[in-house]
Amino acid sequence: MTKNFSTPGAFRLEFKAGSGRHGLPCWLAIPTELDTDRPPLVAVHGIRRGAKLQAQHFGACAAKTGQVVIAPLFGEEQWPLYQQVVRKGRADLALLGLMNDLRLAGFWQSKRFDLSGFSGGAQFAHRFAMLYPNLIKTLSVTSAGWYTFPDAEPFPYGLGIRDGRKDDWGPQMESRLHEFLQIPINIAVGALDGEWDSNTRSGVEIDHQQGANRIDRAHQWEKALLEAAQERGLPLPDVRIRELPESGHDFAECVKKGGLVNFVLSNCEAEKPKSSANRDAKNPSARATLPSEIQTINM
Repeated sequence: MTKNFSTPGAFRLEFKAGSGRHGLPCWLAIPTELDTDRPPLVAVHGIRRGAKLQAQHFGACAAKTGQVVIAPLFGEEQWPLYQQVVRKGRADLALLGLMNDLRLAGFWQSKRFDLSGFSGGAQFAHRFAMLYPNLIKTLSVTSAGWYTFPDAEPFPYGLGIRDGRKDDWGPQMESRLHEFLQIPINIAVGALDGEWDSNTRSGVEIDHQQGANRIDRAHQWEKALLEAAQERGLPLPDVRIRELPESGHDFAECVKKGGLVNFVLSNCEAEKPKSSANRDAKNPSARATLPSEIQTINM
């Protein structure tokens, strides 16, 4: 579908309550001229749970191409550890349910969506993409405190199995890693976000694996992705990394001073919906939403 946008950048903010008792609420930035063929941008908040801010800041730029922004709101009581995707409340299943509801409501009809996250949201975003790579068109992670690495460390630090587990999430992600590494990935971190704080998980083992601060860890994760592809004989992944100027660990600052919105959306806009549809046609697994084995593993 091709549209002529008469009011570029115009959008409205709308709050959608969760569907049913356990449904995931969200903020929507809905373009005046919505193009449902264009994959939506799902923008995930950090631990301050500023979902509305995500929708506000991405809304105008996304609206220029008719792209709806979906900013889920993971309540602290129901999803206290949403960053790890499969912990209490199963944030992954909550997002899948929300996306199905919004598809039925007519907000999007593509096979994949763009996924972005800031801080705790970046943790959620990359782990969700590792678990469901067939659903993701582009992935953007900004200022994650720590990552799941494509190595043999026990999950959630790596993709290895934890002691005493017959089955685990790490091996599930490992089995899909070849598909994950085909996703265009943007990694961003504030150039001033190199100080340790109480929200940065630390310790001898994780510091050795990932680095001592968010800047080091962003670069280490990029390196690990490239090495994982080389070790498996796969094409090098399309990974971009940027240190955002004049920006610390603050989402609004990363947007206003660091140019985060343009960094994220430039890659989202690079591939037109028609190309996305062709990619899905070549990959039938893109039509699946919930592999059956995902339901059988307990955290």
